[in-house]
Amino acid sequence: MKRIILTGGGTAGHVTPNIALLPRLKELQYDIHYIGSYNGIEKELISQFGIPYHGISTGKLRRYFSVQNFTDPFRVIKGMGEARKLIKILEPDVIFSKGGFVSVPVVLAGKGQHVPVIIHESDMTPGLANKISIPSATKVCCNFPETLSSLPAGKAVLTGSPIRQELLSGDKYRAREFLHFTSDKPVILVVGGSLGAVAVNNAIRAILPELLKDFQVIHLCGRGKLDPSLNGTEGYAQFEYIKEELRDLFALTDIVISRAGANAICELLALHKPNLLIPLSANASRGDQILNARSFERQGFSMVLEEEELTNETLLSAVHDLYDNREKYIDAMKHSSQQDSIDTIIDLIESVTA
Repeated sequence: MKRIILTGGGTAGHVTPNIALLPRLKELQYDIHYIGSYNGIEKELISQFGIPYHGISTGKLRRYFSVQNFTDPFRVIKGMGEARKLIKILEPDVIFSKGGFVSVPVVLAGKGQHVPVIIHESDMTPGLANKISIPSATKVCCNFPETLSSLPAGKAVLTGSPIRQELLSGDKYRAREFLHFTSDKPVILVVGGSLGAVAVNNAIRAILPELLKDFQVIHLCGRGKLDPSLNGTEGYAQFEYIKEELRDLFALTDIVISRAGANAICELLALHKPNLLIPLSANASRGDQILNARSFERQGFSMVLEEEELTNETLLSAVHDLYDNREKYIDAMKHSSQQDSIDTIIDLIESVTA
């Protein structure tokens, strides 16, 4: 039996693609282990799948000044020692890394133990953790055609992002009953990411009375970001986070308003959901979401409204424009070549363990 170590964490986006690979890996009878941080979101998300989970010390890799920049390197060094010890004990045939700061010690330790490492980079340009890890990788998977030119030629493979297959099997009638929605108005799903998006949340709530004239709204706000004053509003349902019912909500949804995290938008692509992307601004990030969004816009998959241009008028106009032209976006997504990510990645894993 082949053994694989999965790693990645820090946000849900660094974990859900690993989760998407689990059914196929189990089908191929891999012995699956997961290495993550002691108490990160990855531990919470992975625990439900009955996979052995191993926690290691982690430190965040920051591009900006922080007092923690002086202490976290010691946590990373400790994590490398812990990862090396685990890899010696587990003797994996391959490591698959989805990135995030927790993955760096695992990837480096894997390289040191001569274990093939496959990395997946979701964003248009590699994040700092993956930049450090790429020299130790056997193969580097990516989501965007534009990314290939910034990766080592012999390692880069355009795969797209693995999508949880259960998302494709939702039931819109079950969702309608769950939400107490009617069948006479289209549905907008607003997604702010696992941590929520304050600017998007505020913008949606500011135009909610106008939206509800023509649409029903499902609002995934993020933990701690509910607005109790809106509870009971007809045609509006808000949640901090949705797990089991998410596939049904997607099935009911006509259009989506979302941040532009790579895994989130790849799910929208796989589901053929017309979408308006509001990427995290360059002032609050390294600008990767803007690049992701513009790539999807160029490919005809998305509309884009940057946060700096976000007003009640621009948002309301974009929503109506997207809905009126939704068939154009659906057609473009149906003809995308990035539809077989799981098969492509599993083939890579098989090739390095043969």
